Amino acid sequence: MLTIDQVSTGRALVPDELFAQLTARIAHDHPELAADLPARIMDQALAFLAACATATEPLGPSDLVDVGWHTFILHTRQYADFCQRVAGRFIHHQPDPPSEETGPSVPEPLGVPISRAVAAIRAAGLAIDQELWVGAAECQSKCNQCHAGCHDSPTR
Repeated sequence: MLTIDQVSTGRALVPDELFAQLTARIAHDHPELAADLPARIMDQALAFLAACATATEPLGPSDLVDVGWHTFILHTRQYADFCQRVAGRFIHHQPDPPSEETGPSVPEPLGVPISRAVAAIRAAGLAIDQELWVGAAECQSKCNQCHAGCHDSPTR
């Protein structure tokens, strides 16, 4: 498992070639994003995943950071290798059920606060791109889309 306290950015956790592939994929899949956002999103997704590696309770990304997580998961071999190297285990992506599906047989969404993820990233010694996390809590309380309800599952 990687010692993260030496790293200051999420970007530093993967080879430059992989980072370029992932950011190019984000830019392709999300042409509405400003030119600088794909790299920033991927940096924060990697920082988020590094924080998940040692988290003892679920962490949830902002909607933009989740775009990076989804993009990385599509590169299954590299994602699995990253998880093993950084966390010593696979970091599962666990979306909460949409609110209309909740009821007696389906647990309520976890409502994981974004502030918990930000604090965990900082505790791991990684930089925060505050603009990618600001406002996410408001979105999370209003949305039921996957990006608002995704979290890691430290028990899996």
